[in-house]
Amino acid sequence: MPIVIAVLSVIGLVSALTGEGVRDILSWLTLGVPVGAAGWAYHHRQFRGKS
Repeated sequence: MPIVIAVLSVIGLVSALTGEGVRDILSWLTLGVPVGAAGWAYHHRQFRGKS
């Protein structure tokens, strides 16, 4: 899973630096994946065992 996040981050950074329009949308989506993964992990670690 970390390699997928790394690849998506690189794709997002390159698309943000090289284009406009659709590439901006692509960069926002791909750079949001690591933020979402961190939020998901934080949420699951905070509430583990508190059913």
